[in-house]
Amino acid sequence: MISEGRRAPRMAPEARRAAIVAATRPLVQRHGTAVTTRQIAAAAGIAEGTIFRVFPDKESVVEAVVADAFDPAPALRELAAVDRSLPLRERLTAGVTVLQRRMAEVFGLLNALGWARTPPREGRPSPPRPAGGQNPGEINDAFRAAVIDLIGSDACRLRVPPAEFAHVLRLLVFSGTHPLIADGRELDAEQIVSILLDGLALPGHVTDSADSVRLLASAPRQGTRGRSPSCPTDASDRR
Repeated sequence: MISEGRRAPRMAPEARRAAIVAATRPLVQRHGTAVTTRQIAAAAGIAEGTIFRVFPDKESVVEAVVADAFDPAPALRELAAVDRSLPLRERLTAGVTVLQRRMAEVFGLLNALGWARTPPREGRPSPPRPAGGQNPGEINDAFRAAVIDLIGSDACRLRVPPAEFAHVLRLLVFSGTHPLIADGRELDAEQIVSILLDGLALPGHVTDSADSVRLLASAPRQGTRGRSPSCPTDASDRR
């Protein structure tokens, strides 16, 4: 750790704040609220007193770490950067990987802070407000729109509207990534995409139930509701 007698390089307050938050995040993952300012200072390469020039106390640092984990902007940027020239399956797998990484980091922090099983108590940081003043509905809409954009013109390959597909994808990402909901058997990105694009039945053996066969046959399909006649008919979506 840098001693008080050695000055850390001068940084703008916001840059210093971001650096401290980044250094603290893995510490909170390991130690939860038991993390110390001495550990934070050592990880950030600064004097311990420098922390209190940016944050009023340790609890404020932890709150900033959790708020940073909940910020949707980095994940949305990653989704926007996925190569749109890739086949649909590969695009979706890349997108699910981004979403799962975000979920895993959030779940890990909440578990380390003891929020996975019990509500915040006095002396424990409160759950963060959504970044940028967005409410949860706006954040959900942003991620739904990002997945729809990822699907793009391959929407014509889907049996359901892209918005519904995006909704189910995010449900699978959440439940398949949460260690408690998944009962310790989390799904990986390839599994989630396969469930969405292929289902769980063997090819040609959807079910032995006549009722289920009739239900599948009567399910609304995008092909009967304005499927684009120019939609490619090759197998790129199955690659």
